Amino acid sequence: MARGSSTGNRALVQGATRALDQFKYEVARELGIQGVEDGYWGDLPSRQCGAVGGHMVRKMIEMAEQQLAGRR
Repeated sequence: MARGSSTGNRALVQGATRALDQFKYEVARELGIQGVEDGYWGDLPSRQCGAVGGHMVRKMIEMAEQQLAGRR
């Protein structure tokens, strides 16, 4: 195992894990990905799982930009 990989996909903000999980399923629904409602993503190709992660990042960046723009 590579050094530092044990941290995995842990949320940096305490208490955000549940919100991020809900966000993941919301993005999957928006992309039309079905069959993950039960929590099992193993039947999906990595391309679809990656698409969910990529869209999550885009949406989070958009939210951060909106928040920053509102501070001016």
